[in-house]
Amino acid sequence: MASKPIEVKNSKGEKIGTAKLDEAVFGVAPHIHLLHEVCRAHRAALRAGTHDTKTRSQVSGGGRKPFRQKGTGRARQGTIRAPHYKGGGVVFGPHPRSYAFKVNAKEVKIALRSALSAKRAEGALHVVEAFDFEKPSTKEALKALEALGIEGRVTLVLTEADANAFLSFRNIPRVLVRDVTEANTYDFIDNKALVFTKAALKRIEEVLK
Repeated sequence: MASKPIEVKNSKGEKIGTAKLDEAVFGVAPHIHLLHEVCRAHRAALRAGTHDTKTRSQVSGGGRKPFRQKGTGRARQGTIRAPHYKGGGVVFGPHPRSYAFKVNAKEVKIALRSALSAKRAEGALHVVEAFDFEKPSTKEALKALEALGIEGRVTLVLTEADANAFLSFRNIPRVLVRDVTEANTYDFIDNKALVFTKAALKRIEEVLK
């Protein structure tokens, strides 16, 4: 398919060339429903699901009948730990469970392509040749973002070779750093800017073609 070029800059914000984008990955019409489903699945899987309430069999006390069955004029009762008593068990309360649900691999890929295409259409996709930091430096990372003209929340996608860049950007609260092998649809859209190194861009195109 025909490719669409995008500017490639260095870490100083200077344009040093262009890169061709695969239209099959960065030029599709976003599938809104699948974007929603995949992001919902991602967030659901993050839920701890550790909430718990005690049923009438779990609360303490109530080992004997509170009063005799007949002769009191009151309704018969078997335990003071029944749900209608103060301190009694909870009816239909939450218990530990997993909120995760499955999304097909093909749908995940469509959602990834949709997210990348949407970011490209918005002008929120940026490509950097490489962050060639000699050593980890948050100060240099902040300078690089300023030079690139990027503000707000940022998702930065790197490869395993970018160890110094990962250590440099990870301490910046508004920057989410992801290895290209771990990046997901939610990370791609939950930001104001999506930044790829050229190597990470090539890797994601290979996977999503």
